[in-house]
Amino acid sequence: MSEAKKYPAPVTNPETTPFWEAAKQGKFMIKRCTACGEAHYFPRSICPFCNSDKTVWEESSGEATIYTYSLMRKSPTGPYAIGYVTLKEGPSLQTNFVDCDLEALKIGQKVKVVFKPTDGAPLPFFTVA
Repeated sequence: MSEAKKYPAPVTNPETTPFWEAAKQGKFMIKRCTACGEAHYFPRSICPFCNSDKTVWEESSGEATIYTYSLMRKSPTGPYAIGYVTLKEGPSLQTNFVDCDLEALKIGQKVKVVFKPTDGAPLPFFTVA
């Protein structure tokens, strides 16, 4: 029987505390700028589109589409896949794909967020929807 993969605890700061607290409840949060209307990830207080500080927290559906990915077959810990997904709400983000057949991943495939436990807040990853 193989041992469960251990993930490092995220480094938090006061600006991202609401994100990590929501993650503990299984919620994936993004930020939306009330000045220009754009959603962004990684959540930060200043909008990367218009530089406004008028941003609010918003719960994401956690639904996304694979934009691109790379499958790493040779690794001391075994194969893994990383890539970019585009959230239903618009932002794209880099992630790891977990709990799925890595060989079956394809661009345009629907995925959803899943949280993996750490010694701190859980980390968000994506798996096939």
